[in-house]
Amino acid sequence: MLMTPLEDVTSWWWVRHAPVVGYDGIIYGSQDVPADTSDEEAYQSLAKGLPDDAIWVTSHLKRTHVTADAIGQAGLKHPERLIEQGLGEQNFGNWQDMTYAQQDADWRARYGAESMHKFWYCPADHRPEGGESFVDMIDRVAEVITRMNETHRGRNIVAVAHGGTIRAALALALGLDPDRAFSFQTENLSTTRIDHVKGPGTGGDWRVAFINKRAGNKAPASRQIA
Repeated sequence: MLMTPLEDVTSWWWVRHAPVVGYDGIIYGSQDVPADTSDEEAYQSLAKGLPDDAIWVTSHLKRTHVTADAIGQAGLKHPERLIEQGLGEQNFGNWQDMTYAQQDADWRARYGAESMHKFWYCPADHRPEGGESFVDMIDRVAEVITRMNETHRGRNIVAVAHGGTIRAALALALGLDPDRAFSFQTENLSTTRIDHVKGPGTGGDWRVAFINKRAGNKAPASRQIA
């Protein structure tokens, strides 16, 4: 059995930001919108479930910053965070500030109901006017992940980011067709952990430990690769 040393395992602990307020039923995408961090119990649970020796990184959007702050206030003190714009949420262009119903009607009028995606606003390769496609997003998220894997090899990385960012990371890790990545649920204040494993051997360079773990639910803690 091939044992991979821990110094070759870089563990990404992805946390989706706190719930956004004031945008119920509205597409906000890459806009800098407020979030509610009042659920103290959820943050205490998150703090207990994350490593205390990690590199921390957020996107440039303030909802990730206040979420990381709330985790720190709940008991998990962490060093100054890195900020990576490449980990921001997908830019939906002219659809931002539309209601879901308005976007749905706009899509049907332009492209027809038969071309709609089952789980998302549009297929992964569609670029909304003034925005970016999910495929575009995967490329920029992958650049950050690849760079940080080299810079912080063998470390825990806590990344407080967005639902789309986490799906992009999973698409990269599993080599998925981008449209299939929309099948993953990434709820607010959930944690997803994927491990990058450097070294020889078949089977790819990534292991998925758990996805969409809600605060308070027990999940595997081991980072050893066997």
